[in-house]
Amino acid sequence: MKITSAKYMTSVVDAKNILADDIVEFAFVGRSNVGKSSLINSLTGVKNLAKTSSTPGLTKMINYFLINEQFKFVDLPGYGYAKSGHKHIANWAGLMEKYLTKSQLLKTVFVLVDIRHEPSELDKMMLEFLNHYQIPYLVIATKADKIAKSKIKQNISVIAKGLNIRAELIVPYSSTAQIGKTQLLEYIENTLAI
Repeated sequence: MKITSAKYMTSVVDAKNILADDIVEFAFVGRSNVGKSSLINSLTGVKNLAKTSSTPGLTKMINYFLINEQFKFVDLPGYGYAKSGHKHIANWAGLMEKYLTKSQLLKTVFVLVDIRHEPSELDKMMLEFLNHYQIPYLVIATKADKIAKSKIKQNISVIAKGLNIRAELIVPYSSTAQIGKTQLLEYIENTLAI
């Protein structure tokens, strides 16, 4: 698959405004600072499509992007930083939960983890949530350029064990070195074809 067009659609801060149209979606979720925006920009080839922030945990909204006039990328709020206060945390956690359980055309949730670290409790909780609601997912191990190539397989095994999933369900990715990009685009293409 080649992405030829990508444009920002809208941002949603209230569950009642979650988009309900006939366009299929691929969502991106992960802890703050794991590289969601960088991955979306890398996949689409549009440098500042998704805004990257130097302040982790800043995104408290759902951001929608229309890809190839055919499907959407949905950037969900990052988890793991508690600087916003309990009310805000409850609000965006509720927003994310409503999106994940109510979206009829959600094809896959890409769960991003940092390849350099073992999965956090929040990562494990996210997978438990997705398994509970039988929502298809694929784990993306970001920042694969930050470790030696010889360590990638070993780190993937550690993540797989930590998340209690098969290593084949994890794609190593690097937004800067383009590792995993072709594999991820092929996955999207195959999923759309089903």
